[in-house]
Order: sequence, then C-alpha cells, then structure tokens
Amino acid sequence: MRFFEYEAREIVRRAGIPVTDFGFAKTPAEAREIAQRIGGPVVIKSQVLSGGRMKAGGVRFADSPEEAEAHAQAILALEIGGHMPRGVLVDPKAEVEQEYYAGVVWDGTRKLPVMIFSPVGGIDIEQVAAEQPEQVGRRHISTILPLSDFAAKETIARAGVSGGELTKIVPILRRLAELFLRYDMTLAEINPLGRLPDGSFVALDAHMEIENEARGRQRELLLELGVDPTETRQAREATPFEIAGEEVDSSDHRGVAGNVTEFDGNLGLVIGAGGGSLTLFDAVRAHGGRPANYCEIGGNPSVRKAAGLAKLVLSKPGVERIAVMMSIVSNTRVDIVARGVIKACLELGYDPAEKIAFFRIPGAWEEEGFKILQKYGIDYADRSVSLNEAARRAVEKIQGANEEAVR
Repeated sequence: MRFFEYEAREIVRRAGIPVTDFGFAKTPAEAREIAQRIGGPVVIKSQVLSGGRMKAGGVRFADSPEEAEAHAQAILALEIGGHMPRGVLVDPKAEVEQEYYAGVVWDGTRKLPVMIFSPVGGIDIEQVAAEQPEQVGRRHISTILPLSDFAAKETIARAGVSGGELTKIVPILRRLAELFLRYDMTLAEINPLGRLPDGSFVALDAHMEIENEARGRQRELLLELGVDPTETRQAREATPFEIAGEEVDSSDHRGVAGNVTEFDGNLGLVIGAGGGSLTLFDAVRAHGGRPANYCEIGGNPSVRKAAGLAKLVLSKPGVERIAVMMSIVSNTRVDIVARGVIKACLELGYDPAEKIAFFRIPGAWEEEGFKILQKYGIDYADRSVSLNEAARRAVEKIQGANEEAVR
C-alpha cells in the first residue's frame, strides 16, 4: 500500500527527520491560507499516486498566496495518470545547494532490507545506478539485530561522502531505516534530500509503501494519518468490487480472502496459494478463458469467509461460473472451502453443480470435502490433476456451456 506524498512527509517528520514547513490542502482557499502562513514563494504539488506530475503540469510555483490559490484550483481539476488528486501539498520553495538520495528498500533476493544512498538526487536512483554506479552506496541491514549509526555511515561513505556532510546525514539515513522496520515497509525513500545554504539537510520529497498484509499491525498509524481502512492504494483507485473484497477479508480474522482485483471476464476465480494464484490466473488465460477477477484464498479461512468471497464473485455482473482452485497441499481444509462456495451458490439461488465449473483444492480433510462435492454433483479433482489441466477443464466447462447455449 502506497502513501501520498503529504502522508509520507508526515511519517518522516514524526521520525525526527527535518522537513520543510509544508501543508496539505483540499481546496484552493486552504492552499491560499497555507501559503500565507509560510510566507514567500511556494510550490504547489498534486497529490496523486502516480509519477510524471511535473510533466503533466501537476507541480507549479507561486510567488504569492493569490497565485498559490489559482494554481491549486487548476491542479485540483487536473487528472494525472488516470488519477484525480486527493489534494495539493503546499511547500516552501527552498534554496538548495545540492540534492541527495536516501532510501531503504526490500531486497527480495536476499530477503533483507537494503539501505541506499547517493549524492546524486532528484532523479530516479535506478538511472544513477546505471550511469554512475560509483555514486551509489548500499548496505543490507538485519531485521532482528539493533540498527547502528555505523551501518548508515558505511552506506553513505561508500557513495563518496565524507566529513561534516557524512556526520549530518548519518542520523537521517538511520532514522529512515528505523521507520522502514517499525512500519513494515517495502519502500522508504527521500528524494531529494536537500542541503541548504546554512549546511543543514531537509527532506524535500518522500515516497513510502507498506506491505498490504501489515495494515492490521499498522492500524494506529493509518488511523492517525486519516487513511480509510477500505482504501487499497493500488496503481489505480479501487473499484467498489475490490473494496468489497477487502471488507470480506477484514470481516473475519481466520484465513485470507484478499488481493481482490477486478477484470471484465465471465469466469470468476476463487484461487489460492500465493504464486500458485498467479499461475492459475495465467493458465486460465492461456487456455482462452476470460477471468472476471483475481484473488487469493488460503490460510484456513472460515466457511463464512469462503462463502463471502464466492458470493462476491458470483454476484459480479457478467460472471457465468466460478472456478475454485488451489495449487499446493496446505492446512486449508477442503471441506470448509467446499461448504463455503456451495453455501454462496445456494444463498444466491444457484445450483452449485451448474455455477462451480471446477474444484481443485488439495489440503486437509480432503475426503470429507470430496463427499460434500459429490453430494452436490460438482466436478472436482484431487492433487493428481495439474494446475494447467485444472484451468483447462474450468475454461472448457464454461466454453462448452456457451456453445450449447448458442445451439
């Protein structure tokens, strides 16, 4: 889940990292008031979860409160990357002598966070790493052992920074790493970190993302920032269907029924097992199927949660049938998922044998689950049937039904 810049700047400020005297405004009048409080030239920035704000006209400079108000009015009506702005950030126009990059990201290969620093800021760190690798310092840090100043100092020194600059930046990078760990983040970066004429440093922009699965653990932070619990913060605004999926998952602590993403196909999916979910989704498409959604179910959900997810998918306009599939043997009880999806069909007035195109979940209590599926005449398979074959059968079932209808 991504944070807007004004939220990320607030997180940085709370961590004790110097920031400018910024303000967040939802209306042009509020932008004018903030500009009056700041005094002097300001920058008006569109608050959207997409890049390219400057090129799109979403970042403008104002020399007076009146000009700030006019720019805010124009920016608030400007769509950028398919997003309408949440508001605008009003920031003092700082006199900067040099821009730096400071960040902490999750290294999926090493399964550890890595601190990154460069004296070249204001542009993508990937570009700096490709064109000037000697200007980028990196160091992995532990998620268990205490974080030391030395780790931050070594990272900064590797990028060629020394002396007084090094001493002043060390606590900033260390605190950035601390908030990364404290808030279960996958990304925490300040770009640019600006050095002012008096030699002090200040965060001029910040980008933060946390694990979606950590939202429960970080509920206090999200509430303090005013983040709505239903917000998914994906690359686009969540649809009502996707928001409803989040509500199903949060309605019961048992198991998972989340990561719901809406598509426009006719085959609803109730699928699970992490990477197996992606494999199943791709397999359905490879066999000519049109998925109506992506989701993940697992971790031994309750009957109510399984039914809630299945009912949501079945109720989606255009969905003709659902496929219930999982890739690996797990502790997920087959009988519970079977009861859940059948319950959803019955409560919606459908014949489970007609609405469930195919069922393949290897797991605990298989025999009991298969007996339930047999009772309702549902086409199912055990673990001897591959994911690819299961996807093919599900697609074949829905395509066959459509061909029969045409005849």
